[in-house]
Amino acid sequence: MRIVSSRGFTLLEVLIALLIFSLGMLGLAGLMVVSVKTNQSAYLRTQASFLAQSMADRMRANIGQINNYNGDYDASTAGAPTCTSCDPAGMRARDTAVWSQQLIDSLPNPTANINCTGTVVPASSGAGTYDGTCEFIIQWAEANLEVNSGASAPPPQTFAWVFQP
Repeated sequence: MRIVSSRGFTLLEVLIALLIFSLGMLGLAGLMVVSVKTNQSAYLRTQASFLAQSMADRMRANIGQINNYNGDYDASTAGAPTCTSCDPAGMRARDTAVWSQQLIDSLPNPTANINCTGTVVPASSGAGTYDGTCEFIIQWAEANLEVNSGASAPPPQTFAWVFQP
């Protein structure tokens, strides 16, 4: 009867198990990186939604000036939130300055455009109504999931919303 030596066989099993475990951990690390990036993307989309709703509420509160909110918003339209006269035109100027600053504070490299098409229908008492719609387009720069550093800049992310005040 012959005895077969199995010296070193257990060490080989441990090394193979360690290799498989290491590959699994690398995959898990990659999954975590993608998870963090997509979580950040979802956060920025939520911020854009909140910002649009905030401006829509301001526009509804100042319905007589609603068509004067039309235009582009970015760092050049941000300013100190002052209201010297607090008449409807002064409130609109304050709203645009505050909202532009909130855009800059909440999103990376943002631009926005508001376009309202319609007219204010005066009411017999109180504020009038608006017979048109308003469109918000908010864009921002966002890191993409590409790992190739030579790739061109990713296209801007866009949040578009049409509502009737």
